[in-house]
Amino acid sequence: MKDKEQFFFKIYNLGILKFGHFTLKSGINSPIYIDLRPIASRPDLLIKLSDLLLNEVPPHTFELICGVPYAALPIATALSLRSNIPLIIKRKENKGYGTKKMIEGIYKKGQKCLIIEDVITSGDSLLKTVIDLEKEGLIIKNILSILDREQGGIENIKNKGFNIRSLFRIGEVLKILEKKNLLKEKEIHIIKFFFQKKYIKNIQKKRISYEEKKEKIYHPIGKKLIDIALKKKTNLIFSADLIHSEKILELVNLIGDQICGLKLHVDIISDFSFSFISFLKKISLKKKFLLFEDRKFCDVGPTNYLQLHHGIHKISSWADVITVHVLAGSKSIENLNIPSNIGLITISEMSSYGRLSDDNYIRKALNISLKNSKVIGTVAQRKVDNRLLLFTPGIHFSDSIKNYKGNNYIHPNQAFIKKKCDFIIVGKAIYQSDNPKIVAENYRKAGWIAYENSF
Repeated sequence: MKDKEQFFFKIYNLGILKFGHFTLKSGINSPIYIDLRPIASRPDLLIKLSDLLLNEVPPHTFELICGVPYAALPIATALSLRSNIPLIIKRKENKGYGTKKMIEGIYKKGQKCLIIEDVITSGDSLLKTVIDLEKEGLIIKNILSILDREQGGIENIKNKGFNIRSLFRIGEVLKILEKKNLLKEKEIHIIKFFFQKKYIKNIQKKRISYEEKKEKIYHPIGKKLIDIALKKKTNLIFSADLIHSEKILELVNLIGDQICGLKLHVDIISDFSFSFISFLKKISLKKKFLLFEDRKFCDVGPTNYLQLHHGIHKISSWADVITVHVLAGSKSIENLNIPSNIGLITISEMSSYGRLSDDNYIRKALNISLKNSKVIGTVAQRKVDNRLLLFTPGIHFSDSIKNYKGNNYIHPNQAFIKKKCDFIIVGKAIYQSDNPKIVAENYRKAGWIAYENSF
């Protein structure tokens, strides 16, 4: 234990532990952030870390080593060099060109692979790596993590039948640091708060009901959307990516009872007019659904303002909800001067294959979303803070069209049960079908049942 303590003090001095307010990859709010990546810049510490890890698991129990992308990759590489056991590399996503392989390296079915994770919280990203490796026919029995945040991840992995060990637990290292007077009084207070909450395992990841969520959503449009969902028993938003207004009106008249929202791209409608908007508003009031304009405003604040209030579409005069990117930062959506009957939805994570937004960007986008009172929710494919409504695009029953035209599709069950989403967005599966009303009803029913089964 003394050897491990000395090693921890060395990596602690690299600044691996930070105190403050952070949104983790999973969407969980945390007062503590752990970043082990600086160790990669210290070869001596990588070697020492490898030796400590090798003491945790017998070398004869694995034939390959794989690090969870990407923070654990340099650790896994050092471990491979130190043990002379081959390394394989797991990609976060398919490159979309070349061999399009998810697993790189030399391996064969039936080989035993040791997985290395840096920090474990919920264990979700670790399980994604396990799934991809098992798809290749590899056998996973042993998993090693450097630090366990003690937020249910270890239990989650063990419940799946895997043997997982951690070099350090957050509780023990914080006690060590406090004993050595390496923590400020304010940080000690944060630690105590952390430990008061940590015993309620996965509390942030638990699904809460629409009724409970309504209490956490302050914007009137967010509350209104939830009320519609509860009254109509639907969480389905129809994405009408169509270019003719007559076709949109025809479809909406047909499926309006099945949806809680209609998502438009008015700039693709070839015969756009305000008479079309007038008809649409009447239908939305009659059939009780909200109008979403998916403009994805993505410019500096003044330009966003002009695009929202002016131009031929005058979006602010009729939309209930508008979507925005936050690439230009929080200021880009702070002064849009929108009335209280319009809510914002940020785009934190798109469903497109090969998207450029990484976990760091998504965390920042979620933080901006939480701090803006006009934001009712965000578009993402992961669990987010319960103060935001989660809208999940890329929904489809069929796996046969996976990655069709650059999109990653998921089933409603996965969206609600695994991603903990609140509303699903379905487009071409409905408007390209032979019977849109029946298909829309199938998605409405599937989405509602998935929501009810997600508790």
